[in-house]
Amino acid sequence: MSGEAARWVLHVDLDQFIAAVEVLRHPELAGRPVIVGGRGDPTERAVVSTASYEAREFGVGSGMPLRIAARKIPDAVILPVDAETYLAASEQVFATVRAQPGAVVQVLGWDEAFVGIVSDDPEGYARRLQRAVLDETALHCSVGIGDTLVRAKVATGFGKPRGVFRLTRGNWLAVMGDRPTIELWGVGSKVSKRLVGLGIRTVAELASADEAALVTEFGPKMGLWYRQLGRGDGSSEVDDTPWVARGHSKETTFQVDLADRGDIEQAVRDLLAQVLADVASDDRPVVGLGLKVRYAPFLTKTFTKRIPATRDHDAVLARVMEMVARIEPDRPIRLLGIRAEMAMPDDAREGHTPTRGGW
Repeated sequence: MSGEAARWVLHVDLDQFIAAVEVLRHPELAGRPVIVGGRGDPTERAVVSTASYEAREFGVGSGMPLRIAARKIPDAVILPVDAETYLAASEQVFATVRAQPGAVVQVLGWDEAFVGIVSDDPEGYARRLQRAVLDETALHCSVGIGDTLVRAKVATGFGKPRGVFRLTRGNWLAVMGDRPTIELWGVGSKVSKRLVGLGIRTVAELASADEAALVTEFGPKMGLWYRQLGRGDGSSEVDDTPWVARGHSKETTFQVDLADRGDIEQAVRDLLAQVLADVASDDRPVVGLGLKVRYAPFLTKTFTKRIPATRDHDAVLARVMEMVARIEPDRPIRLLGIRAEMAMPDDAREGHTPTRGGW
């Protein structure tokens, strides 16, 4: 597939990353259904962080309550999350990726990154990259090739596992046109339902949708962005400028529901103290707050508030407690989360990848 050298975007996605790291540590687990989540105890409230392909065949996936996953696969191996080990493995992988000739690498998380290259044979480059990662880390990855970030990201799904797939302007609608909009990067269940309300069910319909209708439904910025997304268009720039966090957050799931107001307020104070410790390490003032509340059995509400820039703990606490006052009284709570948004430094990178944001 060689031709004239051109700029390409590769999306590198590690296959079943967390489960694969665990299998490397415990080779006897190869081929068995492996589930990683919480403290590895399905009797506790926790969710699946990842599942091996063997476990996914039983319908187990990320975000599923651990107890349900255990019920689906009684003989599954359930392991606790070991974030430090996964981070170390990730850093080794992307150090290998950065060492590839001419690679510009923009890491998106533990298990994925965009890679900008100039090549006359992007498939050949992708295969060599896969081999380098496998040789250095014993981990497999899939690679999507595109002429934009969006197309490269979506292409990876067609390459999994361990494969390579190319999506460009030339074949985008042939491959994606008849697929539901929820298969697009950045379109979740809520947005896809709103699109259906406009009579838009497929990617092709979104690509040719009436701009005015989308702007009315989603606003002038997001409405036009969703239409662009339907075409696979957008930026092709891979930016290796270090990402600057917009905020810090912490959340906790309680093993026993909280109902007492005093217990709820104390839990919020504890979470806020952890968040502000992280904020202090960045030395930037807080400019916004979020409170996430999950009522029993599983209804989630999120409250947000913009505040004058401040580094004062008591001022932030007072604002958080204003949001706590909005929690429904006498309704048991199973999860609380706190997020603090920070002022961005003057030299922070402008823009962001399509799905980056808070909760």
